[in-house]
Amino acid sequence: MEVDLQTVAAGIDTVWVLLCAALVFFMEGGFAFLEAGFIRAKNSMNIVMKVFADSTMGMLSYWAFGFALMYGVDRLGLFGTSGFFLGGGLDHLQFRVPVYAYWVFQAAFAIAMASIVSGAVAERMKFGPYIAYTILATALIYPVAGHWVWGSGGWLAGLGMLDFAGSAVVHAVGGWSALAAVLVLGPRTGKYNEDGSVNVLPAHNMHLAFLGTFILWFGWFGFNPGSSLSGLDLNIARIALTTNLAAAAGGTVGTLFTMWRYGKADPSMAMNGALAGLAAITAGTAFVSPAGAVVIGMVAGVLVVLAVGFFDRLKADDPVGAIAVHGVNGTWGALAVGLFAQQGGLFYGGGLDLLAVQALGVFSVSGWAFLATFLIFSLLKRAVGIRVSAREELEGLDLNEHGIPAYSGLVVTPLYDVEGLDGEQSIPGAAVEV
Repeated sequence: MEVDLQTVAAGIDTVWVLLCAALVFFMEGGFAFLEAGFIRAKNSMNIVMKVFADSTMGMLSYWAFGFALMYGVDRLGLFGTSGFFLGGGLDHLQFRVPVYAYWVFQAAFAIAMASIVSGAVAERMKFGPYIAYTILATALIYPVAGHWVWGSGGWLAGLGMLDFAGSAVVHAVGGWSALAAVLVLGPRTGKYNEDGSVNVLPAHNMHLAFLGTFILWFGWFGFNPGSSLSGLDLNIARIALTTNLAAAAGGTVGTLFTMWRYGKADPSMAMNGALAGLAAITAGTAFVSPAGAVVIGMVAGVLVVLAVGFFDRLKADDPVGAIAVHGVNGTWGALAVGLFAQQGGLFYGGGLDLLAVQALGVFSVSGWAFLATFLIFSLLKRAVGIRVSAREELEGLDLNEHGIPAYSGLVVTPLYDVEGLDGEQSIPGAAVEV
């Protein structure tokens, strides 16, 4: 069989995109381990089930509706109107790789966005309503935001917004969705005292959390370089380098900043500092210099520490720091493009035009995600309830939602009687650490 150079190039790009899609999908294992490690043992099976639901039901939802709304024929710059169930009407997409390959890659992005929210609502949200949310997140919330920035005819794409791999579309959307979710859901029982002080509900397995962090970092080599959609694009080397440097800078500053501020190097902030650097560099990874990537990561390492404390003061209980990592630093990353992009960035003589577009874009997709999630959670709360009962929360979601503990022989003993309490009431000072 005679094969021309164009066919060879398309084949290389297709293999590249599918390989990177597999790396991004493997990040779900990272989310599962990170979130399970950060919470208490009695809820760790439940959080892994939520991430698994993202990967299964969220995947089907994106196939049926999400990809069409994101990449179908444009309607008013707001959403797509063709390609449901990967049917017809996608001929306008001009990729060198098959649409099926691009779908696999983007589906992994969609479920990653939903998994950002899973950690924020850990330890007190019912499993059924979470399934409803992840279906809507992958079918509607993420695709609409994605169409605005990446879709053919999207209104932010038309303005020239740059978001190479999704600081805004994936991370800011996921992070600000997480904030809306926890505001409606409320904090875990015993997290905050009446005087506003914060009780520590310790992570049960930091080694597991570190493993999750390393898996996520590893998967980011698919997330960012894969967004080139070409294994023949030599800029993937720069993308891999800036990705790695920003992660290292964020993790370094998260470690050193907590040493300076608290007198001890906080492992959770070291991990979240690296992840914050990754979330922040994702928008500009193809456009900034290595030095710019380091600065972006360093700022992210400070922001994540400050943001965790800020949201605790708001009593927005986020067990894994998803809002700080993804919401705050996804926003920072999108804005940083307007500052550090070597073509058009403010610090490179480009003026304020790109920065203004980046600000408009990230605040638009964040606002959409926050409002849509707030509405969905409010409706679910009214219709079916979104929170487990107080007794179920104390006993743990693993047994009550799934009938099986994460660890055999695990026994949860409440500190006092909770008879008669329902899921809308709290128990001041309650803290069962298992």
